[in-house]
Amino acid sequence: MRGHIHKRVRTNAAGKETVRWYVVVDVGIDGDGRRKQKWHGGFDTRREAEVERAKIVSDLHAGGYVAPDRLTLAEWVKQSWLPMTKTRVKPSTYDSYRSNMETHVLPALGGRAVQQLTAPMLNTLYAELLSRGGERGPLAAKTVRYVHTIVHKALADAVDAGIIGVNVADRAKPPRPNRARAREIECWEPAELAAFLESVKGARLEPAWRLAAMTGMRRGEVLGLRWCDVDFDSSRIAVRNALVTVAYEILESSPKSHQARVIDLDPETTALLRRHRDRQERDREEFGAEYDDRDLVICADDGCPIHPQSFSQAFGRAVERAGLRKIRLHDLRHTHATIAVKAGVPVKVISERLGHESPAFTLKQYAHVVPGMQAEAAQLIAAVVAS
Repeated sequence: MRGHIHKRVRTNAAGKETVRWYVVVDVGIDGDGRRKQKWHGGFDTRREAEVERAKIVSDLHAGGYVAPDRLTLAEWVKQSWLPMTKTRVKPSTYDSYRSNMETHVLPALGGRAVQQLTAPMLNTLYAELLSRGGERGPLAAKTVRYVHTIVHKALADAVDAGIIGVNVADRAKPPRPNRARAREIECWEPAELAAFLESVKGARLEPAWRLAAMTGMRRGEVLGLRWCDVDFDSSRIAVRNALVTVAYEILESSPKSHQARVIDLDPETTALLRRHRDRQERDREEFGAEYDDRDLVICADDGCPIHPQSFSQAFGRAVERAGLRKIRLHDLRHTHATIAVKAGVPVKVISERLGHESPAFTLKQYAHVVPGMQAEAAQLIAAVVAS
């Protein structure tokens, strides 16, 4: 299968001739037994066409040939990639892919044929997002890098579908996150956490705040916890569900790590959950048939799920009433982890409680705690040597 060079001469209205060179290759037989041919070009010189012919024939023999296709990036993303991706990822992930593509990528590159995309085009897009961004201004380097990750996934699937031969995003240069400007982890000291838990005693959401603080569970995991996953006999809970929002709508999802995990509870938290369950039983009786029983541990008076954003806002108000240093709801998770590290809990155990992908990630995330512990370690080592 060698292919051949075809010369095509065209004459315009003024009588001027234009010569273009094309590569024609056989790519198989159609249903009627006739040869199927693909034209590539046109090129300004025969030499350019010969170089392309050699590449195409090599790809044909190696099985890496991709026929010319005018499919645009917007057509591929909207008609094929997003519908396919929707069945493979969480709803919140899908919504993130869709919104980032529609907001940041397709307005600039959507009209380009997928086969015409190049790494320099992607680099130009990333530079524009860093300098100008969108309606809200320039994007952070971390956000632009996430946009690159989405583009890379879309083009990788285009390679698998046989639309393109190589993923040009492999050669693109997304910005590196600015570690010097990265947001520092905020957390409370043990005394601050104790003061907060004391201030919310008796409050409707006291069990929620204590669960978040004493287990390190994520916001959606606290709101998605079900009574069927609470084992009072062994003082353990199984984290299997999470409530997330997509376009402000509450959806049920799996934990961020996609895996369920078991977390042991302290006696006080277990006792609080027992009292909370009794209180819910009274609510169920009061609302009767109107009670929306979804078996949720943390819910509204009528059993309905609490919106995650409203939950975060409620935490902010509770912190303000307690008169404590302001932190985010997610920082209760960081507080749990840093206290555990300082208490000498093995990193593997902390990683399992938090649902991290590995202990190495946990160490990296909370490396800021280690320097403060080294002074104590140095003293302990010196004491052993002296003895």
